[in-house]
Amino acid sequence: MPLKIIDHNSKEYHQMIQLRDEILRKPLGLYFDPEDIHKEKNDLLIGAFEEDKLIGCCMLTATNPKTCRLRQMAVSSNLQKKGIGASIISFAENVARDRGYHTIIMHARKSVIGFYQKFGYTISGDEFEEVTIPHYLMKKELT
Repeated sequence: MPLKIIDHNSKEYHQMIQLRDEILRKPLGLYFDPEDIHKEKNDLLIGAFEEDKLIGCCMLTATNPKTCRLRQMAVSSNLQKKGIGASIISFAENVARDRGYHTIIMHARKSVIGFYQKFGYTISGDEFEEVTIPHYLMKKELT
């Protein structure tokens, strides 16, 4: 399963939007607007592929020179719990480290806290609501 950084507005990026919409947005009754997509042009866009088909993704957004935020993690529904998410996390952490980041933070959905804790992410703060559901700020120091 190849993992790679993909270009904004590429064919792979459009697959990424479709996967994120299906897994993360539509179940909550939410949709992307063009401004959301435009804001992602400076993010590191990471995709996992099976042949030419995107099967998982995430994004890294710089918050300051030493910290980035992992966002929009999604894996195709029929392929979840098969190690794809773990591979994406590992790849994203290596990319962040290579780019000089020391810390990764995220707004993790309450339902997936346990997944991220397996990789050393810790809860930092109280529960809050985002996109209509409970989240926690999580972080991990990269060494």
